[in-house]
Amino acid sequence: MAWRGQLSRNLKELRVLFCQTSPASASARAFVEKNYTDLKKQNPKFPILIRECRGVEPQLWARYDMGVERGIRLEGLTEEQISKALEELVKVGASLKS
Repeated sequence: MAWRGQLSRNLKELRVLFCQTSPASASARAFVEKNYTDLKKQNPKFPILIRECRGVEPQLWARYDMGVERGIRLEGLTEEQISKALEELVKVGASLKS
């Protein structure tokens, strides 16, 4: 899981959007509860924005250099799949720098 320490090198910002109560957002909420602290410890100055809004579709957004953004829908994904999706977004950031 070395990619977790690469967040601040390959991304400019990470946003997680989800509903506080909907079953569709349950995995996204669980992912944030279990992983936020570790991600912040490894990237203390990196902005990880958690956006909770009633009825919103769970999503993960990564902002890269030059305002480029990529988003992933999280509905139906498990916590492990969300982690893999975040890892892929980090890898995209590394490839954009090359």
